[in-house]
Amino acid sequence: MDKNNPFPGGTGERAGEPENAPPAGGNALRLQVYLAHAGAASRRGAEKLITQGRVTVNGRTVSVLGTKVEAGDDVRLDGIPVKIEKRLHYIVLHKPPLYICSAADPQGRALAGDLLPPAIRERLYTVGRLDYRSSGLILFTNDGNFAARAGHPSAGIEKEYLVEASGPIPDMVLEAFSLGISIEGVFYKAEAVKRLGKKALRVVLIEGKNREIRRVFSHFHLHPEKLLRTRIGPVLLGELGEGKSRPLTGTEFHGLGERLGYSH
Repeated sequence: MDKNNPFPGGTGERAGEPENAPPAGGNALRLQVYLAHAGAASRRGAEKLITQGRVTVNGRTVSVLGTKVEAGDDVRLDGIPVKIEKRLHYIVLHKPPLYICSAADPQGRALAGDLLPPAIRERLYTVGRLDYRSSGLILFTNDGNFAARAGHPSAGIEKEYLVEASGPIPDMVLEAFSLGISIEGVFYKAEAVKRLGKKALRVVLIEGKNREIRRVFSHFHLHPEKLLRTRIGPVLLGELGEGKSRPLTGTEFHGLGERLGYSH
């Protein structure tokens, strides 16, 4: 096996029974774990689906976390059967601006997921988010455990951004973001900030609060004309064109796995 590409066929997929999947003979599995392995949502997302009453098991609505299911149980989300998938995908996408990282949008905006290869029939969801106007690197997977670990702030995975403002960026912005700044009761602090030009910065975040860079810029009356994510941990955007995707390489997967304490 090629250590740089351990996925079957070089496609960024893993065949075989997913970790913690219920074997054919039984052995109960928590419902939220089942949903995560089935690609319905991340572990935390699956918990929300359950508490919202959107999941049924053998025809009965289940809203209590910790409910167990076994092989052969009829599990449905919004009335649609949900089954644990045999094939896992890990996809890198260069999201263009004006695409939304959601499974659906009531406003009818373009979905980043629609840019994924049509040959992938499994339901994928994003690891973390990029806001509507931002572009760059985003990961898609149907591996709920991987998504939950990689998307959690405690994972400590660096995310690097190129930010270009509409006007000159004062030095005090770099200093405030580096040392940490409270804005409307929320504390924002970059892991690293480097000036690339009068109007451009390289920003590295770890926790990555919602719209963090935009909120800090707005606090100083600045507008990011371009906000491009170029790196997630060891995964680089590189020369991948807007709207294009590729499989996560074996080297990248194992690099993330080492940081997350996660492996196949």
